[in-house]
Formats: sequence, structure tokens, C-alpha cells
Amino acid sequence: MQRIEHRACFGGWQHVYRHASSTLDCETNFAVYLPPQAEQRSCPVLYWLSGLTCNEQNFITKAGAQRYAAEHGVILVAPDTSPRGPGVADADGYGLGVGAGFYVDATQAPWSKHYRMFDYVSRELPDLIEAQFPATKARAISGHSMGGHGALIVALKNPGRYRSVSAFSPIVAPSQVPWGQKAFAAYLGEDRGTWAQWDATALIADATERLPLLVEQGEADEFLSTQLQPQRLRDACDAVRHPLELRLRPGYDHSYYFIASFIGEHIAHHAAAMKG
Repeated sequence: MQRIEHRACFGGWQHVYRHASSTLDCETNFAVYLPPQAEQRSCPVLYWLSGLTCNEQNFITKAGAQRYAAEHGVILVAPDTSPRGPGVADADGYGLGVGAGFYVDATQAPWSKHYRMFDYVSRELPDLIEAQFPATKARAISGHSMGGHGALIVALKNPGRYRSVSAFSPIVAPSQVPWGQKAFAAYLGEDRGTWAQWDATALIADATERLPLLVEQGEADEFLSTQLQPQRLRDACDAVRHPLELRLRPGYDHSYYFIASFIGEHIAHHAAAMKG
């Protein structure tokens, strides 16, 4: 690993590292915030997955999360949203390619060579964090928009691996909305039967673990009715009595102003779940 950023922050340290990922077959960045408690003991880890067009910087510079991580003694880890670099496939326009990995493992060329964000986020990155930093094996996961989708499916597809999961403005049913349909058709192929493996609303029906879902959604979100549709997740959870707390917040939009307003509550939620 190469450390490329090192900044004092709320008594701890905000780092950014670059490493060669065997899963993504390229170099990639991740951010890690070490709270002041990490100087004395190992700490639990909250993984944050960002949304379309983002990288590891958006969360660490806009959310104000380090203050709450320092208060609760939680390590924050934020990977990039897709592979990048020479030889990595890309596409023109919005919602596909670099910055838009959708946290799936692509099966279709040319994407399958590098776009394996699900395996990277759920296996390679946690293994690296727990080997190289003062981290316990208590894990939680959260994210925003495309990353909220990622957090939900990573938790649902890995029962027992995470103590808690939450999401801000998640794409809960990617196989049913334009952003997800565009990405899934490219990364996974035209057989929609395979898409269900990467769709939270479909995964709920067969979930073997009833891990409670915490979802934060702004009611003034410009993508609410077209891309997010949280009622689909509510209906899927109601059908099988899967625990869901869906918080609808009047006046809030899709931006990091929304995330910054409630990230403290989410970190406290995850910190409580990871105690012991």
C-alpha cells in the first residue's frame, strides 16, 4: 500500500491509500479514518459506499462523519466506486463505467475483467483492513444512492458478516429503474433472471438473516419517484416481515447536505450494533 493522504482530524487521522487490487486487476484508492481510540485499541469498522460519479473523496470531505466516528470510536472505510486506470473499460455518458460500478461482479465483456466491486468490497478490502489496521472483525456497512444499493446487497448476500446496515437514498430496486437497468444490462447481460441476485427487493424474499434495515430518504429528492422508489423495499419487507425502518425526511434532497444532517444518527446506530 502507498499512503497518499495523511491529515489530522478530530483527534484521529484521515488517510487515503492506493494499492494494487487483485480482484479489480488495477490500482485503486480507499480512504480510512482512524479515530483517536485506535491508538490504544482495535476498533469496529463502518464501510461506506458512495454513489454514481463519486470516488473515495466525496464522503470524507462532505459528510462530516469523522466527528461522530471519533466520538464513538469507529473506523470509517470508504472505497472508490469503480475500478479506474489504463485498460479499464469505460462508457460515454452517465451511469455506466468509471464511477458507476454498481457494486456487482460483472459477467459480460469488456466489464468482467475489472468490474468486480462486490467481491472487492465484501472480501478483499475487509481482509486488507483487518490485516493492516487496528480493526476488530465487527463490521457495519452503509452508503448513498448507488452505494446504498451496494450496502443493502452486500449485507443481504453475506449473512452473519455485518452487525448492521443502513442506506441513504438507496436505489432499492435497480432491476426496475432506468439507472439500474442500464448498468445491469451491460454488466450482467440481458437475462433479467440473473439481475435478481443483485436487487435488494428480490433478495429480501429469500434472506436467511433478518438483519434490520435502516433507510434514510429525503422527500424532496429529485430522483425519488424515478430511480429510488423506496416503497418497493417497504413492500418487499412487509411481505416477509423483514425488519425495516424507513425514515422519510420532509424537505431533504439527494445531496450531501442530507447525508451530513443525519450521518451522526447512523454512526451512533452502527456503533451500538458493533459493541461487544
